Amino acid sequence: MSAALTPFMAQANTENQPFAIAIHGGAGTIAKASLTPQQQQAYRDKLKQAVDSGYQVLSDGGDSIEAVKVAINILENSPLFNAGVGSVYTFEGAHELDASVMNGLTMNAGAVSGVKHIKNPIDLAITVMDKSPHVMLYGMGAEEFALTQGYKLVPNQHFDTPHRYEQLQTAKKKIIESELKDGDYQASVARLDDEFKFGTVGAVALDKNGNLVAGTSTGGMTAKRYNRIGDSPVIGAGTYAENGVCAVSATGHGEYFIRYQVAGDICAKVKYQKKSIIQASDEVINQRLITAGGTGGVIAIDHRGNIATPFNTGGMYRATRKSGEQAQVMIWRDQ
Repeated sequence: MSAALTPFMAQANTENQPFAIAIHGGAGTIAKASLTPQQQQAYRDKLKQAVDSGYQVLSDGGDSIEAVKVAINILENSPLFNAGVGSVYTFEGAHELDASVMNGLTMNAGAVSGVKHIKNPIDLAITVMDKSPHVMLYGMGAEEFALTQGYKLVPNQHFDTPHRYEQLQTAKKKIIESELKDGDYQASVARLDDEFKFGTVGAVALDKNGNLVAGTSTGGMTAKRYNRIGDSPVIGAGTYAENGVCAVSATGHGEYFIRYQVAGDICAKVKYQKKSIIQASDEVINQRLITAGGTGGVIAIDHRGNIATPFNTGGMYRATRKSGEQAQVMIWRDQ
C-alpha cells in the first residue's frame, strides 16, 4: 500500500467513526405542574441549543474537549440553570462556583472550586488541565492563576438572578427554623427540598477520534456555608473520563456522590465487570446510591457512543445526540 494513501484512508476511517454528545442541566424535584408550557419550552430550547452546538463541533471533526466546552458555556450563560449566571446564592448572599473536566485520552484533569469572579468556570477548569501542573485550584488562588492566563474577572453580582435570590430567602428561613428547633445544621440541610440542593450542568462527548471527555459546572447548593464544596469539581465523584471505557458527568446531592465516587464507580463497572454503560449507570444511581439515601442522576457515554441518562429524582434536564440522528431533549422519564 502506498504511503501516500495512508492519510486519506485515515481520514475516511475517522469519518465513519461514531460520535455523540449528552448534556444535563440538573436533576431534582421537577414537577410538571410547576413549569408552565412557556417555561418548559424555554428549558427545552436551551438544552437543544447546547447539545446541537456541541454536536456541530463533533460533526465538523472537532475534538470532544471543545464540544463539551461549547455546550457547557451555553448552559453557564443561561439564567435557567445553576451554573454561571444562574448560580445559586451562598448563605451569606454571594456566589461560589465549581467546575471540572477530564480528558479520557490523556487522563489529565482540571478543576476549580469556590471561584467568585470567573464568568465561565468550565473554561478555567480546562486551562488548569492544560496549563497547570495541578488538578484542582481553589478560590483566590484559582483566580490569581486565571489572571496569569489572560482571564478577565467579573463582579460577583454578574451571577445574580431574582429567582435564585428568592430561593435563598426561602432556604434560609427553613434552615434557621430547623436550627432553632434542633440545633443541627446538617439536619436542616437534609430537610431542604431538592430544588435547593441540586442543579448542575454537564456534558460528555465522544469525538471521531474515539476520545472521551466529561465536564461539569455548578453554582453548588443554595444557602451553603463554610465554603462547602460538592462533587462537581471532584474527579471520580462528579466527573470522570477514560478512553475505551466511558465518560460521566453527575448532578445530585454532592455529599453522597463524593462518598460513593459515583462517576468513577460507573466507569469501573464498565471496565472491570464488562457491563454496558446503561447497566452500570443504572446500578449505581438506582440501586447503590438510592439505597444509601443519595439522590440525583448522571449522563454517561461509552467508547461506542452508547448513552445512559439515569436519575432517581422527579426529573433531570437532559439532551442527547448521536451521529446521524436528531437531538433528543428530555425532562421527565416520559420526555
